[in-house]
Amino acid sequence: MRRARQKISIVSLGCARNLVDSEVMAGILRQSRFTLVREPTEADVVIVNTCGFIGPAKEESIETIIEIGRLKEEGNLKKLVVAGCLSQRYPAELARELPEVDLFIGTGEVPRVAEILRLHERDSSRRQYIGVPRYIYDQCTPRLRSTPSYTAFVKVSEGCDHKCAFCIIPQLRGPHRSRSIDSVVAETQALARAGVKEINLIAQDLTAYGRDRKDGTTLYGLLKEMDRITGLEWIRLLYAYPNFLERPLLELIRDSHKICKYIDIPFQHISRPLLRRMRRGKSGSAVREAVRELRAAVPGLTLRTSLIVGFPGETEADFNELLDFVEEAQFERLGVFKYSEEEGTAAARLDGKVPEE
Repeated sequence: MRRARQKISIVSLGCARNLVDSEVMAGILRQSRFTLVREPTEADVVIVNTCGFIGPAKEESIETIIEIGRLKEEGNLKKLVVAGCLSQRYPAELARELPEVDLFIGTGEVPRVAEILRLHERDSSRRQYIGVPRYIYDQCTPRLRSTPSYTAFVKVSEGCDHKCAFCIIPQLRGPHRSRSIDSVVAETQALARAGVKEINLIAQDLTAYGRDRKDGTTLYGLLKEMDRITGLEWIRLLYAYPNFLERPLLELIRDSHKICKYIDIPFQHISRPLLRRMRRGKSGSAVREAVRELRAAVPGLTLRTSLIVGFPGETEADFNELLDFVEEAQFERLGVFKYSEEEGTAAARLDGKVPEE
């Protein structure tokens, strides 16, 4: 008698980059003859793809794990799997504190998800599969998209080489590594043939794309190729870094009918002393100049940024300078985050903690 296929549900938390990992896991599992179901209550196995970046994201991940863990007692759930950044960051602690979780998978093990589930079926004594993150998907990797039919995320690189004092991402995602232009273009062409009209290019640092390959690959070169793809109408750039926005790239954005005049660049702050403590690559004056150059080079540009307040050492004068900068820059979209102290980061060792009040 043939054994019934296991039914698997994936719960994806956090950013769009994590969502792509969830879509890849779904594609690999479907190709490996598992059955994908939408609701955790219908599943034999639930995979929670977690975020472990800052405090609130960690809390959401833990709450979701505990909530789904109750299905093992109340429903049909036989196995609970935790994947993603939280697993990568706290494998030992999670294994100790969450006995209801059967299996922990790190960020570098995404392409092995089906293999790991089958290994665990044969030997459930091993609960952790956490390695050094080196993985990056390509155009041949199975993927089951979960976004509306007209739009898709395309991850052009993985990992980050920056050493920002507040950020744990390089430890969770590994060193920066880029896909080839041919790989990204092939994936995008397939998406366009499938009816996708909008591509959102994502990475930990989009503007560093290609710099690790040492073969002349650049974001500018990639976008020139993508601009020619038939059927594609919009290309949107997310998660840029202010250091690598060069004139040819800006001119391409200005002149293209497909590349949206929209850039998401997290400047984080404007105070020179704080930017130095944050280990950001630009001074406050350079940030101001970057905004002016962007506005001048791309008329009608929609500029989104995110800022951190309450970083160790921030004074009232620093904060007021930030307010003045926001008024001056007139960002079309703005996100402000309260500093979250994260163990393992350089910022956690800094003095000058800012009180909650």
